Amino acid sequence: MTGYLIRRVGQAVLVIFMVTVIVFLLVRLLPGGPAEAILGRRATAAEKAAFNRLNGYNRPLLEQYVHYIGQLLRGNLGYSYKLSQSVTSLLGEALPKTILLVGLSTLLAALLAVPLGILQAVRRNRLIDYIFTGAAFIFYAMPSFWLGLVLIELFAINLGWLPSEAPQGSLSQVLAHPEGLVLPVATLALVTIAQFSRYMRSSMLEQLSQDYVRTARARGVPEWRVVMRHTLRNALVPVVTLLGLSLPWVLGGALVVESVFNFPGTGLLFWTAAQNQDYPVMLGLVLVAAVGTVVGSLLADLMYAALDPRVRYT
Repeated sequence: MTGYLIRRVGQAVLVIFMVTVIVFLLVRLLPGGPAEAILGRRATAAEKAAFNRLNGYNRPLLEQYVHYIGQLLRGNLGYSYKLSQSVTSLLGEALPKTILLVGLSTLLAALLAVPLGILQAVRRNRLIDYIFTGAAFIFYAMPSFWLGLVLIELFAINLGWLPSEAPQGSLSQVLAHPEGLVLPVATLALVTIAQFSRYMRSSMLEQLSQDYVRTARARGVPEWRVVMRHTLRNALVPVVTLLGLSLPWVLGGALVVESVFNFPGTGLLFWTAAQNQDYPVMLGLVLVAAVGTVVGSLLADLMYAALDPRVRYT
């Protein structure tokens, strides 16, 4: 296990290194060069030259990369000249709110999708299975922005039960108005439930057809115990993979949903940066999302052994 962990961490470091190289080169390949892309086309030649000297873009490429890595290790992801604020501080303000939004929706989805998947597998090809399967297909195929608009139309405009816009301000201000989180969380959760429940149903059906399940039934073990004690842990492995790989959602932000509900997270920050051509913000968020993807994949691999004792990493 220790050797596997060392190898996986080494692979993660290599992937992150390659991502930093790509992001570093993207900055240099921006239209008109970094100075014109960041300062705008109206910048004079003197202003561009001063900008390049100040940020070291006139140095050799290798020296620039070493300086770039040094800045990353210090937590410096760049500076937004459009917002007059560092990318790190912008991310520090937006990321906790996205973690709250996606964390709540993912937790709710996992708590509901697992029992729904089990129920569908146990009641396979019966009415309840058809109902939940049809609902899962509808929500899985429905674009999240359309689902969000439908929920706003129904619960905010027609019924007037919930606000159509997410709460604004700091994390504490967002938590002070939980009713504003209901629709964004529900939008993300419904799509995630549809995805997770389908995986859970397929995995449970596969486990219920295994020899060890037939042996347990032949011994007279009650059906509920066969499901909960013998098959559940093995059936959860695909769901753990989805949970591990959903971590980039937390870091990249649910861009569409945050835009629909004007939720002040990383998704809305990226959307606004793209509209304003704020390249330092976009590239900083891409780098952080890439690191989150690597970490999520690593955590998913390590959780396999906890769920399935037969897993041995060699």
